[in-house]
Amino acid sequence: MLSIVRFALIAWLSLLAGLPVAAATMKEAIEQVERETRGKVLSADTIRTRGTVVYRIKVLMPDGRVRIFQIPA
Repeated sequence: MLSIVRFALIAWLSLLAGLPVAAATMKEAIEQVERETRGKVLSADTIRTRGTVVYRIKVLMPDGRVRIFQIPA
C-alpha cells in the first residue's frame, strides 16, 4: 500500500515539475512514450549509470523525426 502511495506522489510531483514520470517496468515506459508522442517505438534499452536506472526509448515521431526519450525507472 505504501509503495502505491509513494509512486502516486512521485508521479504527481513529476507532473507538476514537467519531468517524465518514473515507470516501474520497461513496458510501462514504452506505453507512456507511445501514449504521449503517438509515435512508433523503434527500440528500448535499460541503462544503468552512477547508481540510477533509466529506460532509453527511441521513437519514430508522426512527423518522421526520430527522438530518444529517457524515462527514470
